[in-house]
Amino acid sequence: MKKVLIAEDEASIRDFVVINLRRSGYEVIEAADGTEAMALFDGNHSEIDIAILDIMMPGADGLEVCKYLRSKSKRIGIIMLTARTQEMDKVTGLLVGADDYVTKPFSPSELMARIDAVYRRVTLTNEAVNNANETENSAVTLNEFTLDLRSHTLTKNGEPIDLTQVEFQIMEYFFSNPNAALSRSDILKFVWGDTYFGDEKIVDVNIHRLRNKVEDEPSSPVHLITVWGMGYKWII
Repeated sequence: MKKVLIAEDEASIRDFVVINLRRSGYEVIEAADGTEAMALFDGNHSEIDIAILDIMMPGADGLEVCKYLRSKSKRIGIIMLTARTQEMDKVTGLLVGADDYVTKPFSPSELMARIDAVYRRVTLTNEAVNNANETENSAVTLNEFTLDLRSHTLTKNGEPIDLTQVEFQIMEYFFSNPNAALSRSDILKFVWGDTYFGDEKIVDVNIHRLRNKVEDEPSSPVHLITVWGMGYKWII
């Protein structure tokens, strides 16, 4: 069954999210703070598909919990709940491993669209990994990089690079279109889907994160290049 961990210290918001999750067929594990969320994850990590984390929580805040969960799992989907005034926290959340964020106040339709989109990515990733040993290998090699579409892995000169599911999908899009300029909106559509409610900033943050992982000198990239006024391209 689809399982979600929700960590939110405001009971009214947590109850609202839980009700909508259960109506949509999700099983829910509730935490009132970050410390409890990490403990619950440790006891159920193999079953949890998505974590929804409020940024502002007593004790361990959402950013700390996000980093902890991402260090334990590359495949879990992570969505941050933020206030409109927490602009830097949104960016920071994405940089430390979140897949998406939802700004309070939010509607049930917006929230569930985001959660469903992340769940679809988690499911596709898990299916690909589970089938990796049962199907013929399908890998794309561009210079020193090899992207394995079955096992969802990226290597550079044979050394593995840890990617989140979102980062892998961005790389998949680049490797399918080498040397082609891809707009932010195209990347957003490919990775997050047509129904995504958010803005294109999420693309920029993930590109920044990817550069730190794939480039020898992230401040002077030679592969992941900015196309000013448009988007990005992967140079081979």
